Amino acid sequence: MKRVTQILILLFLLGSITETLAQSLPDPHFSQFYANQLYLNPALAGSNICPRINLSYRNQWPSLPNNYVSYSAAFDMYIPKIKGGVGVYFLGDNAGDLMNTYIVSAMYSYRLQIGNWTHINFGLEGSYIQTSLKWENLIFGDMIDPNQGVVNPTSEVPPDNTQVSYPDFDAGIAFSYKGNIYAGVAVHHLTEPNNAFYSNSDSKLYRKYTVHGGVFIDLNGRNIRDDSYGNFSISPNFLYMQQNNFHQLNVGLYINYKPFIAGAWFRHNFENADAVVPMIGIEWKGLKVGYSYDITLSNLKSTTGGAHEVSLGWQLNCLDQKRRRIRAISCPRF
Repeated sequence: MKRVTQILILLFLLGSITETLAQSLPDPHFSQFYANQLYLNPALAGSNICPRINLSYRNQWPSLPNNYVSYSAAFDMYIPKIKGGVGVYFLGDNAGDLMNTYIVSAMYSYRLQIGNWTHINFGLEGSYIQTSLKWENLIFGDMIDPNQGVVNPTSEVPPDNTQVSYPDFDAGIAFSYKGNIYAGVAVHHLTEPNNAFYSNSDSKLYRKYTVHGGVFIDLNGRNIRDDSYGNFSISPNFLYMQQNNFHQLNVGLYINYKPFIAGAWFRHNFENADAVVPMIGIEWKGLKVGYSYDITLSNLKSTTGGAHEVSLGWQLNCLDQKRRRIRAISCPRF
């Protein structure tokens, strides 16, 4: 019975693609938001001053025959001569072996210091996006025979193009005060480019709005400065996203006990409670590894298998002492 349920859900997901060929799906999602800072907000490029490399892998709905896999790689650093940070980013997304999306991005963030403890980054990002549709893998309702399964040809008209490519632009701002308080706002897909597979269709990639923030609280009673966290601290956080009719609110808490970091997020999609996401990580001598698991709370919880996510980061040494003295914009590690 469980296998039958899985197949029915998969057929529903495949068939529902027909309704979204002329609409935009929400962007690929990662639960370890701050392990993927350049994807979260282009203003965070160079926010940690010294060069760093971040890798992420997400396997969503692993219990289904065709799951969703997303992966990314990023590099960023601060360059004193241009008074800002630069970053490059790559993302790949395989949506159920039906739709593949690849994004290559470059970004710059200008850094402004106000007084001794207030730092603001203004970021701009340019991207090239390519999305391809595997039309031959789609299953429509008229292809299903009640007794024999998927045996009939479909009457659906195939798209004019099964691959679309286009430029995209994003912007953001990030703020840090005394290394304890941090926040940011990002707007992705500023021009709302057309990503339709049908030439007579106008399909917008709708703007995505993101607001995020939090605070570090040192439980040893000391003030936290820059990147240090303190040996024992907590960090409550929130993150809100909106893209067209899709709304999502995330609230979470990290506990930092060097070198270990643990935490959990609660994700709510406004229409329903979506997931609880526990996370654990370790950071040691510039290397960090994190693992999180999305525990599904919706009606799909017994079938999809949640989502596994792994992140790997490498904080490199600064190339010169001058750059070391520039204060970082504090953010959680994961």
